[in-house]
Amino acid sequence: MARKMLKDGEPDLNKGAEEGTNFDFDLFIIGAGSGGVRAARFSSNHGAKVAICELPFHPISSETIGGVGGTCVIRGCVPKKILVYGASYGGDLEDARNFGWELSENIDFNWKKLLQKKTDEINRLNGIYKRLLSNAGVKLFEGEGKIAGPHEVEVTQLDGTKLSYSAKHILIATGSRAQRPNIPGQELGITSDEALSLEEFPKRVVILGGGYIAVEFASIWRGMGANVNLVFRKELPLRGFDDEMRAVVARNLEGRGINLHPRTNLTQLIKTEDGIKVTTDHGEELIADVVLFATGRAPNSKRLNLEKAGVEVDKTGAIVVNEYSCTNIPSIWAVGDVTNRMNLTPVALMEASHFANTVFGGKTQKPDYRDIPYAVFSIPPLSVVGLSEEEAVEQTNGDLLVFTSTFNPMKNTISGRQEKTVMKIVVDAQTDKVLGASMCGPDAPEIVQGIAIALKCGATKAQFDSTVGIHPSAAEEFVTMRSVTRRVTGSAKPKTNL
Repeated sequence: MARKMLKDGEPDLNKGAEEGTNFDFDLFIIGAGSGGVRAARFSSNHGAKVAICELPFHPISSETIGGVGGTCVIRGCVPKKILVYGASYGGDLEDARNFGWELSENIDFNWKKLLQKKTDEINRLNGIYKRLLSNAGVKLFEGEGKIAGPHEVEVTQLDGTKLSYSAKHILIATGSRAQRPNIPGQELGITSDEALSLEEFPKRVVILGGGYIAVEFASIWRGMGANVNLVFRKELPLRGFDDEMRAVVARNLEGRGINLHPRTNLTQLIKTEDGIKVTTDHGEELIADVVLFATGRAPNSKRLNLEKAGVEVDKTGAIVVNEYSCTNIPSIWAVGDVTNRMNLTPVALMEASHFANTVFGGKTQKPDYRDIPYAVFSIPPLSVVGLSEEEAVEQTNGDLLVFTSTFNPMKNTISGRQEKTVMKIVVDAQTDKVLGASMCGPDAPEIVQGIAIALKCGATKAQFDSTVGIHPSAAEEFVTMRSVTRRVTGSAKPKTNL
């Protein structure tokens, strides 16, 4: 039988598998997080015989425990968002008084009650994900999966027994793990895993890091009444985001009572009778009940035995893949954070869907990373899509038009809260195409998700302007920004030292 002719770059799905070879499964997936479960279900729906393995469930992960649903569902996006909702009520209760609500001065917050509700929800979701796999006809193994060869996976079960299975294709979707800084006393700190399951509410918190996890937990704990110190190395938090919007987030954090320590690092943690004494590289000392390390995540690849099959990894441990998510071994694939491409749950879902369609659906697809929206669930949140102003200057040749709108949300005019909403649109001056949009303010993620559709369709500023707004709403500002805030020449250089 003649082999199908391949276009340049397309994966050869039969390479490495001898004709007539019988495998236990068409696909064996290591890791049942968002990406793994999506790939399993879609591949099974395409007619593939699929198996997946995952570590036993626990809210706090380790090398030997995890759970179906993965980081996002069990110890990431979902429980975090539940705590953000809980923390948001703190400010809402303050604002309610000017809307006529007569509230007692002493309003108690029950951390343990919220934590139990959070745990109940992730247990429910863990069960739902298991049922999704079962209903799709996917075989689930509970245990640790490792690569035993280009077409072989070894699963170590809970009782220590080892099972070996062959598969025409292997997909690795093991995600990433939180990292700790190498400083004296680092064992006294916690990561985001433990932060979502603390038995006691911390009244004094020091957070090391300036990324979205650090900013979100600062907002959560401050909203619940804690004293929060946020320590980060740059001048502004959220490196990589639009500089103007970073400054807005920093102002909002300070406005909510969070103590910012820019251009600062931690050098030591010491246990004392009064708590954990934290020393900074400026000689400052802080006392905390909890020290959170939000200093990044690393690909979860160390225990996969990748060298057995010769799978290539980079210096961070990320599995190296091509544009179709295939490794240097044609039968082994990888999606999600373990590849360290764009580490977002919806991106892992996209990569997994395209993998399944390519390998089993007869439709060759590669992920498109352009105009992917994302959000920081600070209070209030920040959400962006497309290019930041700095990225646009770097990537385009011509001039840019920048439109901004800063206003007091209607709710704040009554509550008296001094907190502005800021919106921004970056436009290519020559083509009128909208290159990026961002918003910091209430409901930003809900609004920007809609804007993302417009950018994906290649919308122009004229099309934004011709759209009728919904009144009264904050969202209508995106279609009523008529005046150019500034014109940036193509030779301008973006700020890179913040």
